[in-house]
Amino acid sequence: MTHVSDLQAFLDASPVNFLAVEETRRRLDAAGFSELRAVDAWTIRPGDRRYVRVNGSAIFAFVAGDAPAHKGVRIIAAHSDSPGFRVKPACEIVCDGGIVKLNTEVYGGPILYTWFDRPLSLAGRAILRGADPLHPVQRPVWFRRPLLVIPHLAIHFNRAVNEGNALSRQKDMLPVLGRVADKDAARGLVRRMVAEELGVAEADVLDYDLSLYTVEGASLVGLDGEFITSGRLDDLSMVHAALTALLESHGSGATRIMAIFDNEETGSGTKQGAASPVLADLLRRLCAALGGSEEDYYRCVADSFMVSADNAHGVHPNYMEKYDPTSHPVLGGGPVVKINANCKYMTDADSAAVFASVCERAGVPVQYFVNHSDVAGGSTLGNILTSQLPLRGVDMGAPVWAMHSARETASAADHDYTIRAFTEFFNC
Repeated sequence: MTHVSDLQAFLDASPVNFLAVEETRRRLDAAGFSELRAVDAWTIRPGDRRYVRVNGSAIFAFVAGDAPAHKGVRIIAAHSDSPGFRVKPACEIVCDGGIVKLNTEVYGGPILYTWFDRPLSLAGRAILRGADPLHPVQRPVWFRRPLLVIPHLAIHFNRAVNEGNALSRQKDMLPVLGRVADKDAARGLVRRMVAEELGVAEADVLDYDLSLYTVEGASLVGLDGEFITSGRLDDLSMVHAALTALLESHGSGATRIMAIFDNEETGSGTKQGAASPVLADLLRRLCAALGGSEEDYYRCVADSFMVSADNAHGVHPNYMEKYDPTSHPVLGGGPVVKINANCKYMTDADSAAVFASVCERAGVPVQYFVNHSDVAGGSTLGNILTSQLPLRGVDMGAPVWAMHSARETASAADHDYTIRAFTEFFNC
């Protein structure tokens, strides 16, 4: 299986953040990794292949090197979440004719109108009754069949729809689930569906985190299949690239870490997000478990390097005016170093040079992105992480079109380039 066809399989197995982490865990297990729990005491030896999950939606895997504890580590960071819609509590709303729609809340910053008139379904996790109130059981939930649609209003009722159409997140974007005989049948319908899907009693379903996802699978398009189109390329393509590089690299004595955070699309301010101390705690515990002191930990951080991998904006052939006139990456031109004068990215000249040198050694072209000076840009993991850890590092990504659409588009060649660059980085 080629890297791009494997990416397709990974995307199709990862409809939401919880399932992306579950698929990542499955692949790590198959490669001989074993799980550590944050509540346990850690015993780690050089060569150990371990991972830690946080909240079921973030995962941190590492191969412990044989270098001294004070020597630097190699980190590739990405995130598991994508913009979309989360189901609210007491979500069932019954309309005329027994039509049931679900009350949802927008997560992150999706391009709303790209979600209309598509077959959708639900995935996430259920929280089940456990041995005591403080220790419920978490189970992944994945309805694999089309269940929902967000129908657009017919053009006959809004003749100006193609001239611009403001959308209400509360009114226009609610998905239709089906039709019931009466309102009582709709009450608690989603909870009953979760219980039936998991084969448990309805009373044992204490709560759930469910999101909408598009059921169409990832596919290749273009004259020679040179583009991949899918939901959630941002940022699961970088998760897949980091995971593949971790599994295919041989290392050079340094510890290799893949850090997959959650909630980047909402600012990273959660216990499983990049603004938390989760990575700093992992490094501190890893250093201690390998026999290092507190002083060794600080030396390790100072000697480490991180690649913050979050997709970049490829120049759009219909909107050239939106991009910087000299630094606009193209699809198929290689991974992209992201730079911002106002420090929205962690990249500086030093870290950009490091990543460009890694790409050169890997035989991979490298591109650069800066915002058009009249267009405000976003931020990502790198500068948030450096508020917790004084790491050297670079923000980069593969170029994509229609970022935050229900279906984004990227280059198949760029994915292979990125994996080659990441593998070379882990081997440095």
